[in-house]
This record gives sequence, C-alpha cells and structure tokens, in this order.
Amino acid sequence: NFSFGFALVYTSPVIPALVKSPVPNLKLTEVTASWFGSIFTLGVAAGGLCTMYFNDRLGRKLSIMFSSIPSVAGYLLMASAQEVWMLLVGRLLTGFAGGVTSAAIPVYISEISHPGIRGALGSCPQIMAVLGALFLYALGLLVPWRWLAVAGEVPVLLMISLLFFMPDSPRFLISKGKEDEALCALRWLRGQDVDYWWEYDQIKASVQEQSQPITWTEIRKPHIIKPIAITLLMRFLQQLSGVTPILVYLQLIFDSTEVILAPQYDAVIVGGVRLASVLVAAFSMDKAGRKILLYVSACLMLASNLTLGFYIRFIPQLLHNSSMPVGNGTHMGLGSSTVGLTVIPLVGTMCFIIGYAMGWGPITWLLMAEVLPLKARGVVSGLCVLVSWLTAFALTKVFLLVKEKYGLEVPFFFFSVICVINLFFTYLIPETKGKSLERIESYFRTGRRSFLESFRRHR
Repeated sequence: NFSFGFALVYTSPVIPALVKSPVPNLKLTEVTASWFGSIFTLGVAAGGLCTMYFNDRLGRKLSIMFSSIPSVAGYLLMASAQEVWMLLVGRLLTGFAGGVTSAAIPVYISEISHPGIRGALGSCPQIMAVLGALFLYALGLLVPWRWLAVAGEVPVLLMISLLFFMPDSPRFLISKGKEDEALCALRWLRGQDVDYWWEYDQIKASVQEQSQPITWTEIRKPHIIKPIAITLLMRFLQQLSGVTPILVYLQLIFDSTEVILAPQYDAVIVGGVRLASVLVAAFSMDKAGRKILLYVSACLMLASNLTLGFYIRFIPQLLHNSSMPVGNGTHMGLGSSTVGLTVIPLVGTMCFIIGYAMGWGPITWLLMAEVLPLKARGVVSGLCVLVSWLTAFALTKVFLLVKEKYGLEVPFFFFSVICVINLFFTYLIPETKGKSLERIESYFRTGRRSFLESFRRHR
C-alpha cells in the first residue's frame, strides 16, 4: 500500500515538470496531462476486476505478491520513458498493480485480524498509502521525475520479499480444504498460548456453511444484496467526494489559487497532515466506532469543499484587483489581512484531507471486508475496486476539462453536494466495532436484535 500511495500521486510533481519539458516528445499538453493523471485509475479498475478471479483462485496472499510484476514493469517504463506513450503505459501498469492490492489487502487483513484490533489493522493500508504519498511529495522536492520512478521500485521489491514469511488467510485455506495449513496459519497469527481452537471451529463452521460458490439467485437474497449494496455505494460516494482528483492535481490546484507558499511545499504539508489524521483514525476506530467517524469525516469534507469553492470563486479576483503578484507567496501592495487570505486554500485542503483520512478514506476499505459474506467477499471486493476506480477515472479525466471551461470552483461545489449525501448514507450503515466477521454476517441474516443478543451472550 505504500507503493499504491506513491504511485497514485506520482503525477502531482511530475505533470508541472513535464508541461515545461524541453524535450518535445515528453512535453505534456492539457489533453495528455489529463490522460497522464487519470489513466492510473483505469489500471486500478482493471486490477480490481481481475482480482475478482485472483482472490478466490490464487488466494489473498498470492494475489498481493502477483501485483509486483506489473508494478515493477510500470516503474521501469516511466523511469526510461522517451515518449509520452511510455509514461501512459507505465501509469496504467502501476495502476493495475494498485487495483490488485486494493481488492486483496483489505480482505487479507480482515481475515487474519482479531476482532478487537481489526479496526486498527484495517487502517494500516490507508496509513501506508498516505505515507507513500508523503514520501513522494517530499522526494519530489529533491530529485528529478525519472528518479521518482526508480525510487518506486524499492517498496515493491521489499513487499514481495517480506510476504514470503506471512501465512495465507485461514478462511481461504479452509475453503480450499487445506485444514492443517489453516490451523498452522491461525496458530502462527494468534500465538501458541492462545485458545485458537475456538476461533478455528467458528471459522470452519462458517466456511462449511458457505462452501458453494455464490450464485446470482443467492445474490438477490436480502442478507447478501444489502451488504453488497452498502459496500458498492460507499466506494462510489467515497470517490465522488473528490479525493482522487484533489490528490492527483494537488500542485495544479495550488498553482491556481494564489496560495501563500510554493505549491510543492504545500503538497508536502498536506501529505504530513494526511498521515497524522489517518493515524488518529487508526487508534480511535476500535474505540469511537465506525459510524461516528464517518459522520465527522463527512462534515469536515463538506465544510472544506464549500470553503475552497467560495474562495476560488471570489478571492483570486480580489487579489488581482488589489495587487500585482510577484512570484509564489509574494504580493506587491497587499495588506496583511489580504495576504492572510492566501492561506485559505492550504487550510481548506488540509481540513478536507483530515476529514477524508479520519473516516471515508480508511473505513470504506475496512467495511468492505467486514460486512461482505465470506462466499461473496473475494468477488465483490474486486467489484468494489472496479466501481470505485472507474468513478475516479471519470472524475480525474473531466476535472481539468471542467476547470478550463467552467472554473475550478465548480468541481468543489459538486463535491460538497456529495458530502451531504454521505451524511445521510452513514445513517444506513451498521456499526461493526468489536464484532467478529461471523457475527456481522449473522446481523444481516437475522436482524439487529438477534445480532446484539448473540453479542451479549458471547461477552
């Protein structure tokens, strides 16, 4: 996931550099820049689609390891690019790898985690993705764009080396009839001195109950279609809130908003804030619960998008009328109060990132793996990634076009409307804090009351 975060925002420092490239074959126009920023999301969607097959055939662990092949190839293409098509293919391949890991890693983590810490561990993919993005922003201040692609190879090679020492998911192993391996995996994960037999029996009973592949007839049943609908709609709304185009075009957005500092330094600051926020979410998710964090997250994103929209609509014109800009962050003839306005884009973006990283970022991934029934988990997690990143592609592709035709404020007002919808949607989501995957599935089968009563008896 470090590599995924690194690859996602790779374009943020690279597009400004290639727009001004002295090499004609590598110079980006408005159209090629929009493709360079958005084609990654098409790769992620394709990777998620393929993982619908990989998750249940190769297993969660081998699917993650397989992702290293297109990732290494993609970074090599970008590092050695002589023409724009090499950059685009490289972005597509690294996106494909990201799609595989996006669908496989949350399922893998949810299936090996103890219920008491599943929220914290479920936040780890988001934490590492954010750390990867922050590392990219910081490294972009120091090295040329080609060396950024070379640096992207390192976490991929480290990941495949370390995964050799990890067991596969006990639930997946039992589903394939490898019960001895599943017991060894669970013993490795829980420790020799823990009563893992009780958990093993629970997992085995759940897997045997759902031993047959899911059919279209079963999908229409309420206890299956409802969690599928929740996860698909959450991933759809997550992307419509605007996070991907904001991250991909972060420096371009700051370039357009008279921000007080140089855009590349603002990007690093936002990356640091994003990391701190997702760490807070990781430590609070198993204490505060999922729903309260989703409410707080949607409110912060709403306030931030409205602030950025109104700022972009009114303030830059005021600044141009009041002064003559001289470089980034310096304005001739501006009073201190007017100069202070130029910090608003940075603060607004930081608040958006804080809100997203506290709730709608990590929790949508976690709930995807928590609420889906076991027999649908591998397939639907890939479908969720497909829906999510096709949406991200559409938004990222049209973002620059809408900016040029209607103004940068229009996308932010649209994102604000989506955040209002997110608030209402959160009410429909069940709280999963502290519940085992088997009890969450029982909730959708039998209803809230029996779910809570079984939980009390267990306590």
